[in-house]
This record gives sequence, structure tokens and C-alpha cells, in this order.
Amino acid sequence: MNDIGLFFAFAAGFLSFFSPCVFPLLPAYITHLTGGRVDQDKLEVDRKKLFIRSFSFIIGFSFIFIIMGASASFLGKLFLNYRMLIMQIAGILIIVFGLQMAGIFKLRFLMLEKKFVTNRKKKSRGLFRSISLGMAFASGWSPCVSLALSSILLLASSTNTFNQGIILLTSYSLGMAIPFLIISVVVTFSLKAMKRVNRYLSKLAFINGMIMVVLGILVLSGQMQKISAWLSAYSIF
Repeated sequence: MNDIGLFFAFAAGFLSFFSPCVFPLLPAYITHLTGGRVDQDKLEVDRKKLFIRSFSFIIGFSFIFIIMGASASFLGKLFLNYRMLIMQIAGILIIVFGLQMAGIFKLRFLMLEKKFVTNRKKKSRGLFRSISLGMAFASGWSPCVSLALSSILLLASSTNTFNQGIILLTSYSLGMAIPFLIISVVVTFSLKAMKRVNRYLSKLAFINGMIMVVLGILVLSGQMQKISAWLSAYSIF
């Protein structure tokens, strides 16, 4: 897998975490996962339990994302003879998704969402429930995540091998997992950091959208392959 594809996938995952649909809800996620509570501008929770449950949640959404990446690559291989057409269609769609994320397009049908609703009165118990919640999240929580995720899946569908799709979505998952773990720990000390980041969510969404537009242009023009080949030629591995 070329470095540029991994960069775009990781960046998409990272900025998906900081989307207006996900980041502000982090305290609710954590309290539901661990049974903690917000008290005096910080999250009161057992940090050991927090780490274990958060890691389980990450395993859950990563599992679904990676399966999606494998499926996209498999479908791409089935239509190998139409790979150029698939790349062109993928490039156009990624550009549209990027412009939607950036707020330049406001297509209502792209803002449809499906959410996993749980009984909020029940506290999370055990690793299996945390993993299940992560899987439910990955199955389609919000339009913010769906647009970025769909762009990376389109990229996976245009890759050469089955494994490349898996690696791409693993990178996307890491992009979401790393800030999730870091912020989860930070909010146990203070929620002020979240309040500060909230001010910049719209700008981060615009950046995410522009990154996807650049990715779409590279895929559509065929430059993605050329850059990948160039990087591979200079790779030390």
C-alpha cells in the first residue's frame, strides 16, 4: 500500500472523529460505555475501565470498517476490466462528498442518517457490549462520518489487491482510534479542552472536505497511481 493512500485514509479517520456529529457526543459515549458521570466540569470514571471499554469500542468499529474495506476491494477486483471507469466514477463521487463536507454543496439526500439507539437507562456491562456499540457506530452513525468513510471505500474499490482495501480501512480506523483514546483520557481531567475544540469544528469539517476534494481529483486524473508509483520507486522497504 502506498504512503499517500494511507495518509488520506488516516486523515479522513482523524477528521471524522472531529466532525460536528461525533466529537461533541464523546462524553455521552464514554458515560454510556463506562457508567461514569460528569461532575465539576470533568468526567468522573474509573480510568482503567475507561481504557478497556474504549479499546473494546475501537475494536468494534474497526472490525466493521475493515470488513467494508475488504468488500470494496473484492468488488473492485470483480470489475477489474472496468477499473479505469471505476476510478473515474470514484473520483467524481469523492469530489462531491468533499464539497458536501466542506459545506460548499448542501445536497439533502447526502445528509440522511441512521443511528443506533440504545436504552440509555442501562449502563454498559462487559467488553462484548462495548464492542457491539462500536460495531453499531461503524454501521452508520451520521452523515458526517459516512461521507468521509464512503470516500475511502471508493478509494479501496479502485485498488489493485484485496489486501490494500483492508490496509486502507485499518489506517482510517487508526485515524479515529488515536484521538478517541487521547480525548477520552483528557476529559477525565477537564472538559475545557473539548469546549475549545468545539469552536473549530466547522473549520475542521472544511479542511476534511478539501482533503477529500484533493483525493478525488488525484483519483479522477489518474495522478494517484503516478504518485504511488513514484513513492514506491523511492521506498526503502
